[in-house]
Amino acid sequence: MTVLGFDTSNYTTSLAWFDGERGENASQLLPVAAGALGLRQSDAVFHHTRSLPELAGRLFSQVPPGSVQAVGVSTRPRAVEGSYMPCFLVGYSHGAVLAKALGVPLIEVSHQQGHLAAAAWAAGRMELLDGPFLAWHLSGGTTELLYCRPEGRNVACRRIGGTTDISAGQLIDRTGQLLSLPFPAGRALDELSRGGEGKDAFQIKIRGLEFSFSGLENKVRDYSRDHAPEEIAGYALRSVAGVVLRATEAALKEMPGLPVLFSGGVASNSLLRETLAPLGGLFAPPRFSTDNALGVAVLAHRALEG
Repeated sequence: MTVLGFDTSNYTTSLAWFDGERGENASQLLPVAAGALGLRQSDAVFHHTRSLPELAGRLFSQVPPGSVQAVGVSTRPRAVEGSYMPCFLVGYSHGAVLAKALGVPLIEVSHQQGHLAAAAWAAGRMELLDGPFLAWHLSGGTTELLYCRPEGRNVACRRIGGTTDISAGQLIDRTGQLLSLPFPAGRALDELSRGGEGKDAFQIKIRGLEFSFSGLENKVRDYSRDHAPEEIAGYALRSVAGVVLRATEAALKEMPGLPVLFSGGVASNSLLRETLAPLGGLFAPPRFSTDNALGVAVLAHRALEG
């Protein structure tokens, strides 16, 4: 039994298939002009519409004819009231047309739920989705600490902490812009930080499980005036990793014993992974941490299993 997955997020077009054991994802980053920090939604819709046919030709050739039993699609950023982005309509419309043509169910999930499922599957811990766990969604638009529990064969997420303003991904991209790195800047900033030797970091204040990154953005700009690019990159990333570590420790004091899953593109950062290693947190390989449709397909397959 094979299912297909569609995810057209703010910066990545992705398609996937999953058969219950194996899966494959094909993705393409949307083009962003040099020096820019993102795309207008109208531009994202255009690029998704143009990219999907090529990705489908590349990926769906691997799917045996007649084997597709359902189509999964992410329809919104998060499974909460008012969560909406036009770019997700591209994946929805293509997925809905394909499901009708094949005569199979269309299964709708959120982008965030797909991230968690992809991370759990790729980390070899699918059983997490059948019980309570903590999760971080760390990405270009989201920095949320979540309490997760099963909801049917899907996963329900309740925000219990995270940033009150800009996301970790936005802080990283703005630091990358400061250093003239390409957008999105996560991978380049990670690699750049490896050339530094400093250990400086800004300790962000935590109130409960909440914190703010706007102060760190100002600190990074101040730090950049008299430090090399490698040290600036390390300073920004160590500061982000430090506050995520302390917030996770605080959450585990309130809810001891729960596993902690890390998802989202920022969770692919090597310095973050090293900092959080002592907690025993669960990480997916980087290609399944960034935006992908594999988790959407995993959840669609679970829905079919009942």
